[in-house]
Amino acid sequence: MPLRAKVASSVSRTAAALSRAAGRGDGSVIGGWIGLKIDPDLLAHLSAGRAIALVSGTNGKTTTTRLTSAAVGVLGRVATNSFGANMPSGHTSALAKAGSTPYAVLEVDEHYLAQVLEATEPHVVALLNLSRDQLDRAKEVAMMAQLWRAALVRHTDVRVVANADDPLVVWAATPPGDPARGINPPHVTWFSAGQRWHDDSWVCPECGSTIQRSGEQWWCTGCPLRRPEPHWVVEDEGVLDPTGAWHKVSLQLPGKVNLGNAATALAVAAEFGVRPVDAVSRLGIVTSVAGRYAQVDKDGRNIRLLLAKNPASWLEAFDMADEAPTLLSINARDPDGLDTSWLYDVDFAPLRGRQVLITGDRAYDLAVRLDVNDVPFQHVRTFDDALRSVPPGRLEVIANYTAFQDIRGELDRVI
Repeated sequence: MPLRAKVASSVSRTAAALSRAAGRGDGSVIGGWIGLKIDPDLLAHLSAGRAIALVSGTNGKTTTTRLTSAAVGVLGRVATNSFGANMPSGHTSALAKAGSTPYAVLEVDEHYLAQVLEATEPHVVALLNLSRDQLDRAKEVAMMAQLWRAALVRHTDVRVVANADDPLVVWAATPPGDPARGINPPHVTWFSAGQRWHDDSWVCPECGSTIQRSGEQWWCTGCPLRRPEPHWVVEDEGVLDPTGAWHKVSLQLPGKVNLGNAATALAVAAEFGVRPVDAVSRLGIVTSVAGRYAQVDKDGRNIRLLLAKNPASWLEAFDMADEAPTLLSINARDPDGLDTSWLYDVDFAPLRGRQVLITGDRAYDLAVRLDVNDVPFQHVRTFDDALRSVPPGRLEVIANYTAFQDIRGELDRVI
């Protein structure tokens, strides 16, 4: 690297270490931020010489990145932003901290994908899904698909692993003007993990006509856009690869959605030459991801933490949660988005019949929504109050971003 980049990288590592030592955080942002101030091209310098995978989408980025890192690890050391700092400062900090590694797997905020593509020149990009998120500040989903598509058009040499079940992702991954639009572009590998959330993709992003669905299939009623034939498919408790071979996937992470994340990880790893048979066993070593899915025993309760930040992820969280007392926590701070109207896009009916507790800065917003949904609940002011209100045994905790972090802090331990 140029001398300036070497100095910036060294300062980045030092700043991150000081942040951790001072208890001000894990240093995954501040180190990269300072490094980029010294050398604005530091991310590009740190990326040079590495085979890189980028993972982006509205939901599942952090988990899929962690699983992909485990799978690619078959080949050698992998640099990754494991704490979920998914903007350029986080990527810079992660690569500087890792030192020289042949591979990197980076989670990328969907808004920053174009910028990170330009800086890192990755080998492969994984596109997971697009749904509404943080309505007061995030772009509308069709606009995000347009940004993705424009970015990929400028990088036609990049391999793409994309979700065949999401019309917005299929359109974004397919070159404009392709006569086989949505069928089989040569640079795209399609995966299918099933997608239960459809409420953001009923309108075709190409022509504005209605999207029709029948079983797993979907198609536009006004143009050739349709579900492509997937190369990787979740089937039963495993994954079918492009050769038709089925691989049993045993995860310590709950829910079918994580089986889909595992299929994506196998597909991305295959782009680096990793055989599925070699990678599947490594997926089972992942037990929690930045605290998500972690289980903690406290005061006779087994507490499991689930992060849910938008309607699509709440739907999946209800699928993961056991029939047990459940604490819901909602904040509306800047990282969460200030608008809580999205609560009315979530069907809380699956919680009927179990003990439901609510807390958080916007607990009263949640209370109104649950009342409309005919879900009885009890308001508690603190996490300790919640523990005292439920019997010994399992307590499911579902919270949005800052509420999740608050509860991790109240547990008084690092997860």
